[in-house]
Amino acid sequence: MKNMLTIISNALCRMTGRNALLVDLSEYVSVTSPAAPALAQTRRQPPEPPPVSPRALASAQTDQPDQLDGPGSRVVVSRSFADFTSQATFDIKKCDAHRLEEGPPVQAELTRDQGLQYYRVMQTVRRMELKADQLYKQKIIRGFCHLYDGQEACAVGIEAAINPSDHLITAYRAHGYTYTRGISVKEILAELTGRKGGVAKGKGGSMHMYAPHFYGGNGIVGAQVPLGAGIALACQYQGNNQVCVSLYGDGAANQGQLFESFNMAALWKLPCIFVCENNKYGMGTSVERASASTDYYKRGDYIPGIRVDGMDVLCVREATRFAADHCRSGKGPIIMELQTYRYHGHSMSDPGVSYRTRDEIQEVRSKSDPISMLKERMLSNNMASVEEFKEMDVAIRKEVEEATQFATSDPEPPLEELCNHIFSNDSPLEVRGTNAWVKLKSVS
Repeated sequence: MKNMLTIISNALCRMTGRNALLVDLSEYVSVTSPAAPALAQTRRQPPEPPPVSPRALASAQTDQPDQLDGPGSRVVVSRSFADFTSQATFDIKKCDAHRLEEGPPVQAELTRDQGLQYYRVMQTVRRMELKADQLYKQKIIRGFCHLYDGQEACAVGIEAAINPSDHLITAYRAHGYTYTRGISVKEILAELTGRKGGVAKGKGGSMHMYAPHFYGGNGIVGAQVPLGAGIALACQYQGNNQVCVSLYGDGAANQGQLFESFNMAALWKLPCIFVCENNKYGMGTSVERASASTDYYKRGDYIPGIRVDGMDVLCVREATRFAADHCRSGKGPIIMELQTYRYHGHSMSDPGVSYRTRDEIQEVRSKSDPISMLKERMLSNNMASVEEFKEMDVAIRKEVEEATQFATSDPEPPLEELCNHIFSNDSPLEVRGTNAWVKLKSVS
């Protein structure tokens, strides 16, 4: 028994970097003696840890039974949360800058709690979108449906850098932002299936979801950008030190109304962050075939811009923080181009492989997936364990499945509620139905 404890002590010294043997092993091990089984006769030593590998420390919260000399004795090696690294600093990709003396930092600090939170939100959005894909193919979700999987780092990074009181408006690929702005998976999926418990009472669908300080979900290409500039004008007028994040895709970047918005925002120095989510394809057309200049962060000309790695949540967070500080300091608008990638097609009617290869999609998944990148960073820096991520994944799958049950069993809104909420804070009024003889009531 004593010899075995000495072996374990030596192994633990190598794992922790201590030079002396442990006098008291109670810090790491507890010796228990359950009822001795008849088969406990074979000696088994704990595995040797690798010489230098932080990943070797990532087996937290698991019991490792080791049979010893004594009858049925075993050593249980376990770790508490105190054994994890609570904070680490990571190098991130330098942003390309336009009309700026300096850009966002090239290092980002991440706490363990932040990392777990970012992982949980990104993984939830991923599982939710995959479930929406399944429900659409089962014809439970109908109509337009644009999925966000692959682009999760954009939504999570932006949300991590702004305040809940700041404003955000986006295009029709809106499920991820609806979730990061505080709407539950249950309400989002119920909206997709057109149920009464949906975030817009089942009457908005995929492209029209809203939350406090979140203005959708807009179906007209590029139309949300001037609306975002208007929200920024309201922030400036009210003097509340808030900013508006106005998002659009590379496909909308050539719309004339964007340049009108840029001009007004620059003239009036509006606190607006214009964000181009460049996922490399506008519907089925690559950016090279659609744009004479693919440097979307320079498109504002007289407006400063930065180009950001949109697959890295930390890079997006630091860039958004930089952009928000720029706007709040009264310097006017700024453009952010997030280089990202969508795994699904443009919409559910697009298989997504007629204009790009499956190998291209798989290469991005294997090399640049935002969820895998964050997970690998945390594991390699001893900020979490494999088991912890597995437990989180199981909990997320359960949450999405429960939300799916609600979204497929909740009743559809009744006909008499069809015209409700047309107006805000107005007395009930009659609305003409499909013909002059059908009257419906609208209640705010």
